[in-house]
Amino acid sequence: MMRNCRHERQSAPGGYGCVSPIKKCPLNINPRVAEPPPAPAKRSFAAMRHRGFRAQFSTFVVAMMADNIEHVISYWVLYQKFHSPALAGFAIVSHWLPFLMFSVASGALADRFDPRRLIQCGMGLFIAASLAWGYFFATGTLQMWQAMVILVIHGCAGVLWQTPNQLLLYDIVGPADLESAVRLNATARYLAVLVGPAVGGVILLALGPAHGILLNTVFYLPLVLWLVNAPYGPKFRGAAPPPRRAVRGFADIVQTARDIRGHSVIVSMTLLAGGASFLVGNAYSSQMPGFAHDLGHGDPGLSYSMLLAADAAGGLLAGVVLEGRGLLPPNARTAIVLAMLWCAVLAGFSLATSYPLALALLFSAGFFELSFNAMAQALVQLNAPLDKRGRVIGLFNMSSLGLRAFSGVSVGLLGSVIGVHWSLALSALAVLAIAGGLFALP
Repeated sequence: MMRNCRHERQSAPGGYGCVSPIKKCPLNINPRVAEPPPAPAKRSFAAMRHRGFRAQFSTFVVAMMADNIEHVISYWVLYQKFHSPALAGFAIVSHWLPFLMFSVASGALADRFDPRRLIQCGMGLFIAASLAWGYFFATGTLQMWQAMVILVIHGCAGVLWQTPNQLLLYDIVGPADLESAVRLNATARYLAVLVGPAVGGVILLALGPAHGILLNTVFYLPLVLWLVNAPYGPKFRGAAPPPRRAVRGFADIVQTARDIRGHSVIVSMTLLAGGASFLVGNAYSSQMPGFAHDLGHGDPGLSYSMLLAADAAGGLLAGVVLEGRGLLPPNARTAIVLAMLWCAVLAGFSLATSYPLALALLFSAGFFELSFNAMAQALVQLNAPLDKRGRVIGLFNMSSLGLRAFSGVSVGLLGSVIGVHWSLALSALAVLAIAGGLFALP
């Protein structure tokens, strides 16, 4: 039988196994030349298998819910007291502009110092803002300039939270399950958007604005307390830490942009997220009352709530379905295609005249938005150089979150000229053109 095998003379030492990569030999009994095992199947909810991530996720959801509760209570009181559209506009700008100005600096700090402590500082600013609201609501002494200062503090708290939190995810789950962790954290944001306003409304009715906003400070504490001894961060990485670079403020933005210009995946994902943020962002959310009124379906207040809920529910379902089935591994071209689908359904929603169709399209928009945003963020983290990961993530957040401060121009101001339906449609088509250009590149 050995003579019938033409590869018998190439058998590995210690056995008669055939080492030919082309043809199997019936006497291939040497384990060293066996075929490699198949790649492991994609696991559902992979990040949840890490005990540390389960703790991070649960405390993150509660803190994100508290953020939305604060918006519900504070925005309601500001409207009742001042009836100022300018102050409402300032609330949006103050929420996103700090991400534009300080995201890279926050990432640089996370590269140099323990990201756990930066997140705790962010939670401290959130608590300080809620305590300040509570004092002024209880005493009835709130003035407009004081409200503006508190809104800025709230925006800066978000910067100190988001970028270091993304950096910490890498330490908690590692690169293999990072995409799952990023997607689940994005799902948590949509869950908070659904649950937070409802809980905030109940608290507002039950306790009033002053006591309600003070109670809200408690919801930030679980994340603060868990981070005290959470075994993640620079001290627990094992490998030699990269050299510390000085935090240089705005100069870091220019230097980080130069550092990533050879990383095509990081550049393309940053441009994709920036285009979507600058031209569309979440500006259409503030226009929902107008869309609900124009669709003419029942009470405008109920229609408005259902439209917002459809967008958030689509994102929530995307996280559950994609994680539960282990679908869509991170790939730049896949992220671009998902972004193009998001643009298409948004354009369809903006021109829809049927309320059920508008709900379905907005639900789809939430699904595709979470899908491409989470994938883009995961790709940036996976491809970021180790010694400057915080700065690179900060640059991505500056693009994907900070540029939202200007989305009101393309959707809102242009909408005052040609109508909000056409302004949203044209903005979505502009993002579609950017995504198409990135897709065409090598």
